[in-house]
Amino acid sequence: MFFRALLVSLIILFSVTDTAAKNFRWSTQGDAATLDPHSQNETFNNGINALVYEYLISRDRQTFSKFVPGLALSWTNTGPLTWVFKLRQGVKFHDGTPFTADDVVFSFNRARDSTVTFRLYSTQSGIAKKLDDYTVEFTTPVPNPVMLDTIGNIMIMSKTWCEKNGVVKPLDYIKKEESFATRNAMGTGAYRLVAWEQGVKILHKKNPDWWGIKAGLYTGNIETIDYRPVSNAATRMAALKTGELDFVLDPSVQDVLRLRNDPDIKVWEGHEQRLIYLGTDQARDELLYSDVKGKNPFKDKRVRLAMYHAIDINALKTSVMRGLSIPTGIPLPAGLAAGVPAELENRPPFDPAKAKKLLAEAGYPVGFGFTLHCPNDRYVNDEKICVAVAAMWARIGLNVRVETMTKANFFPKVQNRDTSAFLAGWGGGATDAIFILKPVMHSRDGKGAGDSNYGNAKNEELDTLIDKLEGEMNLVERQNMINRATKLMQDEVHVIPLHRQMIPWASRKNVTVLHRPNNLLDLHWVVIK
Repeated sequence: MFFRALLVSLIILFSVTDTAAKNFRWSTQGDAATLDPHSQNETFNNGINALVYEYLISRDRQTFSKFVPGLALSWTNTGPLTWVFKLRQGVKFHDGTPFTADDVVFSFNRARDSTVTFRLYSTQSGIAKKLDDYTVEFTTPVPNPVMLDTIGNIMIMSKTWCEKNGVVKPLDYIKKEESFATRNAMGTGAYRLVAWEQGVKILHKKNPDWWGIKAGLYTGNIETIDYRPVSNAATRMAALKTGELDFVLDPSVQDVLRLRNDPDIKVWEGHEQRLIYLGTDQARDELLYSDVKGKNPFKDKRVRLAMYHAIDINALKTSVMRGLSIPTGIPLPAGLAAGVPAELENRPPFDPAKAKKLLAEAGYPVGFGFTLHCPNDRYVNDEKICVAVAAMWARIGLNVRVETMTKANFFPKVQNRDTSAFLAGWGGGATDAIFILKPVMHSRDGKGAGDSNYGNAKNEELDTLIDKLEGEMNLVERQNMINRATKLMQDEVHVIPLHRQMIPWASRKNVTVLHRPNNLLDLHWVVIK
């Protein structure tokens, strides 16, 4: 009865805004965290904000490997530490004010005050200086071999709008702060925000003044966007089947085979450049959530390696992920695409006996207990992965309590390092290793490095390697450093990599979308027939 009532209520909600072919109704399991584009670096949240805000550059539609103009028309590397960007003229914000170099300088300075990894990206991009109304020069602290990837991580806001509404600095999402920018948005992008009712709906409408329309970039035909977060997978898929939804970004993996054979549904498939991994608190002298008092078992590499040996990665792939994962031993989102040798893909073998022996050698012959914190609405089958891994660890004597929560609660918790062990993911559009090495694997330095190192793991040799390769312009030497850093992370069990997830999308048969490895839906390319 509850399921029927929930489905009926969704039908009513979706039907209210249904206007023939040009209203796009879509859903995933979770909601946006904040509309402030510099406050929370999470892929889905970035995707929602990118409807309104834009970057200086983006990636091409055909290959996703080339950089193309966005709010910047061209760029020139004028010296070892300097880059000059020529901005697009005639662009207006949604309130009609012109976009200029002042907004670019302001946005990069604002992002530098972020409490998440936007701080790092802005710092790596360098100090922005206005040369004239449509020219900006960036001076980087060190040579940046991936400057364009770095620049393309910061969304541009209106300096005037931020000053008018008292949001010149990004809110601290980790502390659950709110500001005018939390629920309001005003950019230059293809869509204007209409309404956000958290947990219920996000509505956008096409921006008729978007510069990309004249440039021929708006190849879709949707006029309005109706997003509804629906946590229950069965409810999402039922709404898609009955036509109350046009698109679901995250169909449950157990439904994919059936959906492939459904004449009313299209399944769009591909891999995502995202590493799913397990991390542990390697800093505290005593774990927060454990029955071990006075010490921290996770500081001992033998314990971490025992946990690694206890994971049956093939069982995870077949039973939990239903084949929709690529097991990996490389703690990088892009895997071999990051240029590392193929032999590094090998994982320590599944060996419970060896795991028990390692635990005994470390002083835990009967194991110990701890809590594993996991999101339940962020990654593909995230909660089920945690439950399965906990069961595997139980076989070697580890008593694991799995605590799951929505991503809205999970990320502030782990960003505050309020955890002993956790499941997380990292990825996006860039294949270069630095985009996980510096924010996730490096220790925290208070300047952006290690901001997403939730376990506070620290290895001085690794930090030194990362710092050197960050500014190394000799690509052969830089790749050697990446390879050494990867091998070091493996040897020290810095984290426990699991897999790179496959990301099936599902739509009605009359809908055409472009599947991309960053798992973001570009709505200005969506066509409804």
